Amino acid sequence: MSVNYDVIIAGCGAAGLYAAINLPSELKVLILCKRELSLCNSSLAQGGIAGVYNSPTDNIQYHQNDTLIAGGFKNNVEAVHTLVSEAAQDIERIIELGVEFDKNPDGTYHRTLEGGHSHHRIFHHADATGKEITSTLLRNVQELPNVTIMENTIMCAVKQTTTGYSAFLKTQEDEYLTANCHFMILATGGIGRVYQFTTNSAIATGDGITFAYEMGAKIKNLSYVQFHPTAFNNRATRECFLISEAVRGEGAYLLNCHKERFMQGYDERLELAPRDVVSHAIILESRKQGSTDFYLDISYKDSEFLKMRFPMIYQNLLEQGYDLTKEPVPIFPCQHYLMGGINVDRNSETSLPNLYACGECSHTGVHGSNRLASNSLLEALVFSRHAANSIASRMNTVPEEFEEAQFDAHLGAPRIPKGVRTEARRIMQSAHFVIPDKEAAAEGYKRVREIRDDLLTGGYLVDADYVLARSIVTVAYIILGEMIQ
Repeated sequence: MSVNYDVIIAGCGAAGLYAAINLPSELKVLILCKRELSLCNSSLAQGGIAGVYNSPTDNIQYHQNDTLIAGGFKNNVEAVHTLVSEAAQDIERIIELGVEFDKNPDGTYHRTLEGGHSHHRIFHHADATGKEITSTLLRNVQELPNVTIMENTIMCAVKQTTTGYSAFLKTQEDEYLTANCHFMILATGGIGRVYQFTTNSAIATGDGITFAYEMGAKIKNLSYVQFHPTAFNNRATRECFLISEAVRGEGAYLLNCHKERFMQGYDERLELAPRDVVSHAIILESRKQGSTDFYLDISYKDSEFLKMRFPMIYQNLLEQGYDLTKEPVPIFPCQHYLMGGINVDRNSETSLPNLYACGECSHTGVHGSNRLASNSLLEALVFSRHAANSIASRMNTVPEEFEEAQFDAHLGAPRIPKGVRTEARRIMQSAHFVIPDKEAAAEGYKRVREIRDDLLTGGYLVDADYVLARSIVTVAYIILGEMIQ
């Protein structure tokens, strides 16, 4: 069975949803959602969305400079300028769509500060900004008559055709379906599940990057992985609860195993240094003290203020047995965000025609080697709008017919061996954590290549386990390959 659409969007986070909103209404659009509609990395974003908008003291040059400094000046300056100069129009647009940001008593928008920012420019909805933005965008998309959303649908493979692209899908009814399109937008999120510990949701397995790589699209700087310094450290779960950068923005201190502040020994910006600097400092301090016990402490602040400012963080920590208002909270770095990805131009188009990538799976170059806090939601909006506008300008250049590629699910074949994903994660955690280990990377690369070769040639059943394992192993293969070059 097959279906045809003008545009297929893989991913239901901020980038995918905003792209759908900006596409012309006459286009027939399919959005693929890997799991339930609410599960995406965008919805987990706590801090907010950065942008210069109606500010008497801030300007886009300040925002650009902060982004370049945080990114180690490895950013694409043109892309950064696009990001910061167009922030206002997209922030205004999502407000028009119904997003509610916190306001001051005088009715102006409250803007907070996070590490690496020189000005208060982060718009937020308490400490659940991502959820507010994605739920609002989703409500708007669900009202669009030209958009179909398929929930709990795994995209198993993608092939380029003479008329666009074909996607091989496994639906929530466990049926296989081929969907053809003239344009495809990959908005599949990050790679967190390539690691043993991550702040990312369960969907973040690098699927879009894998599909693009297998079709020959250029992948760039996949080894640029950001490790957030303040993930809640309960030493038990793979998905680590993030304690927002905004908590440090409001004055929280970082403490070592002796409950002493230590950032003064590593950077003059102290707790408000960029994320990579803070994560490196924690690892170096850990080695110095011979302990992985670290804490975040903001208990000296007014308790009612903290409960109002960080209601979600406060409640989640209470459930873990910690009161943010009364005691230090255990933290440690873990995988958080990907700065590299599928390389795209200013219009979010990949090196393959009519294939676009937006959001965390893409490499626009705006983040350099380290993302400035709260630039991710902004990037998702700005560049997905560019993708939608580019597609709109090409609507009349594609044929009316749809070529359909052929796929094989290998029904009746054995399932993949157990432990594939676990082994790949262990390798990545050892070889490419905060301070990479090139020797471990070289050994890990050999093993990951063996696993990947087996997955690609073993003739295994194409089900969810196979797709996720292939993605995780492929991403690990690319990252470790970059490291040892």
